[in-house]
Amino acid sequence: MHPHSLEIVDLIRSEILANEGFLPFERYMQLALYAPSLGYYTRAVPMEQNTDDSLDSSDFVTAPELTSLFGQTLARQIAQLFEQGLARQILEFGAGTGKLARDILLALRHLGFRDVQYQILDISSLLRERQKNLLKPFGSQVQWLEKLPARFEGVMLGNEVLDAMPVSVFALREGSLFERGVGLENDQLIWKEKKVDQKTFSAIEMRLSEQEWFKNRINTTDEVSPSKGKINGFYFIEIAWQAQAFVQTLSRLLDKGALIFIDYGFPAAEFYHWQRHMGTLMGFSRHRTHSDVLYAPGQQDITAHVDFSAIAQAATRGGAQLAGYVNQARFLINCGLLELASALPQDDRLSYARAIAPVQTLLSEAEMGELFKVIAFTKQINTPLIGFKQADRSASL
Repeated sequence: MHPHSLEIVDLIRSEILANEGFLPFERYMQLALYAPSLGYYTRAVPMEQNTDDSLDSSDFVTAPELTSLFGQTLARQIAQLFEQGLARQILEFGAGTGKLARDILLALRHLGFRDVQYQILDISSLLRERQKNLLKPFGSQVQWLEKLPARFEGVMLGNEVLDAMPVSVFALREGSLFERGVGLENDQLIWKEKKVDQKTFSAIEMRLSEQEWFKNRINTTDEVSPSKGKINGFYFIEIAWQAQAFVQTLSRLLDKGALIFIDYGFPAAEFYHWQRHMGTLMGFSRHRTHSDVLYAPGQQDITAHVDFSAIAQAATRGGAQLAGYVNQARFLINCGLLELASALPQDDRLSYARAIAPVQTLLSEAEMGELFKVIAFTKQINTPLIGFKQADRSASL
């Protein structure tokens, strides 16, 4: 076992013992992903590709790493806002290797916006160093923040940020609700559960109140049945309190501008559907997903799909207005991805094939096109955003 693995497991064990044998999963996920120098996101560059473009050394690949066309397309949405007189500032959260920032800045230069101030807030010191190396040619145009600004005007971006925020996990069994956490058995990490208080139950009941299966409650004798809307014995639920608080805070500090999030997830009606009674929590390693999120803490990614209805409600509580909600494919098409792709040089067939292949990944319903969604919120912006001009699904939230 890698020394880092031993250290983070020891850290988690000590916290379990300090918490009377039960560590809430939200805290476990926080440690496994973000413990300084030990967590998954603080000790590695998980989305990086090899120089030969293979993916063997990475755990996953994000849209900006696939192709510069992603950032170029997103820049068109940002340019529309700047054209309306919005302050030319961008704040990106969790900027990865910095490639999205580079692609956006280069595209904005091409569109005539050379004086853009680009700020990055990233908790990973290793990723910050990678970002600084990549973005060095932009000089003082790019700045790194240590904390959120008190106020902000401009565009705030988060690509695959919300799904990596720690979640609380609950199990509904025989009409009772239990919080899931991590304990120890023979010195090994195991799942444990404890019954929640009435306040927590009421908060979660509010989230599930529109679900037909929840109105009937779970029946412990019936089999899983779409016609009856009942589930045999249990139902796992993830609640992203941290992501909701984060979005609400951003909405409050935004004086004028837009918030844009790109991530995988569903509106509440789909997120809490009986067919997802096992929840959406998953581990991610070497481009494969699995359900054992207690395996090798610090060595694998842990994610949960986003409940976009809850995110929309959080932004509204913060004073922002929902500007649109579409799948990634439709957003990119609305912003002109196909036009950009058609302009790629085609004199070298092999080079063109390599350049155009990622477009299929971004747009295909079987890959990123449908699972990934784009949601935006605005303050003091009256112009409809071009990314949502067709196929807006805001009514589903």
